[in-house]
Amino acid sequence: MRSQFIFSLSICVLCPFLLIDARIFSLEMHHRFSDPMKEWSRRSRTNSQVHNWPEKGTIEYYALLASHDHALHRRTLSTLDGGGALTFSDGNATFRISSLGFLHYTTVMLGTPGMKFLVALDTGSDLFWVPCHCVKCASTIDSPYTYDFGLSIYDQERSSTSKNVTCNNDLCTYYDSCNDASSLCPYYVSYVSSETSTSGILLEDVLHLRTLDNDQEFIQAYVTFGCGQVQTGSFIDIAAPNGLFGLGFEKVSVPSVLFREGYAANSFSMCFGQDGKGRINFGDKGSLDQEETPFNMNSLHPTYNVNVNQVRVGTTVLDLKFTAVFDTGTSFTYLVDPSYTMLSDSFHLHVRDKRRPPDPRMPFEYCYIMSSNTSTSLIPGMSLTLDGGGQMVVYDPIIVISNPHEFVYCLAIVKSQELNIIGQNFMTGYRIVFDREKLVLGWKKFDCYGIDDNSKALGPKPVNYA
Repeated sequence: MRSQFIFSLSICVLCPFLLIDARIFSLEMHHRFSDPMKEWSRRSRTNSQVHNWPEKGTIEYYALLASHDHALHRRTLSTLDGGGALTFSDGNATFRISSLGFLHYTTVMLGTPGMKFLVALDTGSDLFWVPCHCVKCASTIDSPYTYDFGLSIYDQERSSTSKNVTCNNDLCTYYDSCNDASSLCPYYVSYVSSETSTSGILLEDVLHLRTLDNDQEFIQAYVTFGCGQVQTGSFIDIAAPNGLFGLGFEKVSVPSVLFREGYAANSFSMCFGQDGKGRINFGDKGSLDQEETPFNMNSLHPTYNVNVNQVRVGTTVLDLKFTAVFDTGTSFTYLVDPSYTMLSDSFHLHVRDKRRPPDPRMPFEYCYIMSSNTSTSLIPGMSLTLDGGGQMVVYDPIIVISNPHEFVYCLAIVKSQELNIIGQNFMTGYRIVFDREKLVLGWKKFDCYGIDDNSKALGPKPVNYA
């Protein structure tokens, strides 16, 4: 999810090295299409759309995912206007939630006493915000998530550790709306394409964390966050109704704060399991044997962008060279031409099954009808070669769609008119490390359930055609 900030923030990618204990903070993620979250959404009496969410594996399911991806990608073109491990105190699991904006979620505890929020995790934006002093917020009354996650509206009066952020703070650059230096600092973040935004004031309070070692030390780290008084667009009903956790490069993001205050190394990792669950670990710099590639840094709007130099499809090596953003908030992978056509045509040449006629409901062009004797070996393998020579095997290059009379599989790449994005489907089976100190992306096979992944590496997941 990309945003344009009305207040501008300085970039902390060249901060001096700090001596930091080996600690990693982590949390669990949920995806909006996971079965338990889908069931919770069906219990809602406030969201009229929950009864219409498509079943996983259907054409409607993948069409909706791609439609949401396109909305997010349009936002990426907007401009700015204005090692040890640590985890959240509730744990490090993340989940795909089926009814909440196609995003991955986790629970965080903020304030004293702690108030719990179910927040969307977003590498495409920076500000951490939660509903607060609401003028217009999504309702938590009778929400299907209130019982299971204890959703909250942040109450500054309830928290003994809450602090105001005034207009003379170096994070407050939207000072044109300030009456004087001692006024409360306003913020406004616009998520352009969906007419989705959040606005309010900046506050400080403690975010409850704990170490992942055997001692499980509990830590209260002061962070700056948005007290979201007015939400619009999809924040009201479908995406991030209880807050959003920005993971970008900017100074206000929580990874930047944890590094700047000496709590964790300037790095974090995310993994995406086959079962819709994952992990996010703050301070995780990965392992010595992981593959790495450097980021392409844009000083005006830094993103997790890398160079792809080759793509292998089956036995064919394509000399494709393009840049792509590793975006954990995108479901599928998106490529512009000529890369899209070259890769797709090569995949088609390796497939033996009959190609299915185009379906206007489908976001994918290259779909095939499974024959009764099809085996996983007939589906061509795929891998990316990135700067530095590291190879990333794509374990999930296809999606399988079940129809009443046939099984169909599609190459899960969508043609883009704007930019290249490596989405979640290409990251499945890996721990992806966003090392903001070395300015590299790291990756290694991982199952998301352990810290030491040497004994739990994933291999290619076969497609079940039964």
